[in-house]
Amino acid sequence: MDKAVKKKVKKAGDKPLTPKKQGKIRKAISLQKQKARMGWLFIAPFLIGFFLIYLPMIYESLVFSFNKIKIQGGGGYILEFVGWDNYRYALLDDPKFYQILVSSVKDLIFNIPAIVIFSLFMAVLLNQKMKGRAVFRAIFFIPVIVSTGIIESIDYQNAIAQAMEGVTSLNEGGMNTTDVGSQIISAVDVSRFFAGMKVGEGLVTYVTEMVQNVYGIINKSGVQMLIFLAGLQSISPAIYESCHIDGASSWETFWKITFPMISPMILVNTVYTVIDSFTSKSNTVMTYIAEIYGKTDGNVRATAMSWIYFLIVIIVLLVIGGIMSAYVFYQKRDT
Repeated sequence: MDKAVKKKVKKAGDKPLTPKKQGKIRKAISLQKQKARMGWLFIAPFLIGFFLIYLPMIYESLVFSFNKIKIQGGGGYILEFVGWDNYRYALLDDPKFYQILVSSVKDLIFNIPAIVIFSLFMAVLLNQKMKGRAVFRAIFFIPVIVSTGIIESIDYQNAIAQAMEGVTSLNEGGMNTTDVGSQIISAVDVSRFFAGMKVGEGLVTYVTEMVQNVYGIINKSGVQMLIFLAGLQSISPAIYESCHIDGASSWETFWKITFPMISPMILVNTVYTVIDSFTSKSNTVMTYIAEIYGKTDGNVRATAMSWIYFLIVIIVLLVIGGIMSAYVFYQKRDT
């Protein structure tokens, strides 16, 4: 009897197993080993590419960030070690990088809850039994397709959209359509809505900005909605039936059953949203680093800025993962 089978026997209460049961245990263990091998086989191309291509590039980038490049006459270059000068320039001497970096992190902190909450809300709605459910799911996933690849480039260079942005008057009335078209609600409307609730101006400003940015939130919520839908559909209907028999309301069922069961998906979507926001083309930090790269000595300075940005992303992910993992419920943790 091998070690894996002995462990199964101990879990079963040290009861003697028949040869038939021992054979079933061996088959189950061998099946798990086969799945593990197939998992390594599927990620093998990524591992090979990472160690042979990406890891040397990462190392070279780290070396460049601590050096200064001197171009030689024959077209080559030599590296002159300057220590932390490139990082010091990025954080202390550069007039814009620190401000853009702080502004980007603040926007991220405000946008993540809105995107995750909206995607969870829409996933719960789209998970309900209704006619045309597949059509509605496709409609909400269309922005993800539109915002990727060549479609995104076309959208950025859309001449019609640029022409519409330049329109500042309507007919002969001189009405400013830019402000009217781009703003759904104003801060005055939100202030009136929260007037009797004694809500601070910070919350009013936050709600106003989120409503104004509703298109961007929808545009960045497609993948998260799919992940939430997969998590919702993995919950056994028997659990909801038992809650219904016990007389639990829909509100109680959501907070005591649905929310804990999909808490791992909330963590996954939060991490995905952070990475997606930090690496998107519209990210101001990435755009500024690309601009610095083309200037004199900008390649090494831009590399240092990239490493600072990368470390901030890692720190944000560690903080979010550490906080949220304490509240995540794993159904099969002890099995």
